[in-house]
Amino acid sequence: MKASIDRIVEIHQVFVTYEEQVVASDIDSPHRSAEKKQLLKRMSKFYGSWNNLHPRHRLLEALHGFYRYKEKNLPELERWKTLYDNASPQQKMLLEDTVQYSQKFASVANLITANHELCQEVLQSALEFYEIHPSELEQFVRDRESHGHTADRVSVSQGLKHLVRDWSDEGDVERIQAFPIILRSLHNLFPNRENQRVRILLPGSGLGRLGHEIAALRGFEVTNNEWSMYMNTLYRFIEKQKDMNNRKVHPFVDSWSHHSTSANMMRGVLFPDKYINSNDVLLVEGDFTTILKGHGKFDAIVTHFFIDTARNLMAYLDTIHRLLKPGGFWINYGPLLYGSGPFVQLSLDELMQVIVAKGFHLVNSPSQEALHADIRNTTLQDIPVWSVEATYGFDARALVKNAYLAQFWIAMKI
Repeated sequence: MKASIDRIVEIHQVFVTYEEQVVASDIDSPHRSAEKKQLLKRMSKFYGSWNNLHPRHRLLEALHGFYRYKEKNLPELERWKTLYDNASPQQKMLLEDTVQYSQKFASVANLITANHELCQEVLQSALEFYEIHPSELEQFVRDRESHGHTADRVSVSQGLKHLVRDWSDEGDVERIQAFPIILRSLHNLFPNRENQRVRILLPGSGLGRLGHEIAALRGFEVTNNEWSMYMNTLYRFIEKQKDMNNRKVHPFVDSWSHHSTSANMMRGVLFPDKYINSNDVLLVEGDFTTILKGHGKFDAIVTHFFIDTARNLMAYLDTIHRLLKPGGFWINYGPLLYGSGPFVQLSLDELMQVIVAKGFHLVNSPSQEALHADIRNTTLQDIPVWSVEATYGFDARALVKNAYLAQFWIAMKI
């Protein structure tokens, strides 16, 4: 029992580095101001070719999703109500007498409205940050919908659920499986960083929590990078919050499966659970393989639930190698769940061979005791890559559990 308590204390010391954090800054650092200037330049319609991959077009698509949150979710609720009408009068009478089933529709409709109001706050925040006039978005929505394009309900829903994973107390149950391993690894690899600038890159940073946890260790200059404008829009909203747990989302009302109680399904989740100083971490928006220029810029690159998102895995490996300094470290934690249409799908043993051939040396990681983590034996015989069970489901109270054997390794650029 004492060993378990010691482990929890050590994880707490690393993962929650300090409680007294600076409230979100109203004044951008020079570094952040310069990056925003470049971002707005890239966002101009006159920058590059105007198509559905243009950053402004992708931003407007995401804003379309937040703009139409209620309009996309209420029809699905109405469909469920219509399906309920297929139950017999006797069956419905029993349901109404015992659980007041019809009231569930009214309650969820109210929560969809509450989520919609939050989405409008997110939308307004984005319009201000990206300097988009509301009339431009309204025209974009009219044009898109007149050509049969609808708002993306799923991407907005997933974004709201990521608020739970990254920025709520409830999300700690998933974060604590991965973050301490990564944080302790960085601390062990760079123990003497008081008088040097240790530059860390996190591609596929999502809503950015891991980057802020790394920055909280002090001595690290952290750059987040994210392609999804749904994620970036939500992150920009989180950056503006000056109080802890001052916003509420009801992320689970759009799916009625796997709930132990209706109250759990309808519950509100408060966020953010941490003060955020936006100057602690720099977010560079765009394609990881093209937006970051130059060679040898970073001391470490952390890929967390990222490398399997690649359309072209080899392009990711090329970019990681290019951006790392000689002697720099690549820390990976995540599954190999390839998406639709990948150019390359490597098994773990094939990936390890390619990484070595690419010019990396796989590092014998610090011991399980040093990392204070439930690391299993090496996944592959005589190769320093480890399996760690990682749940990924957003709702810790659900009656279903999705889990991966996340693969953890550290590779040094030769």
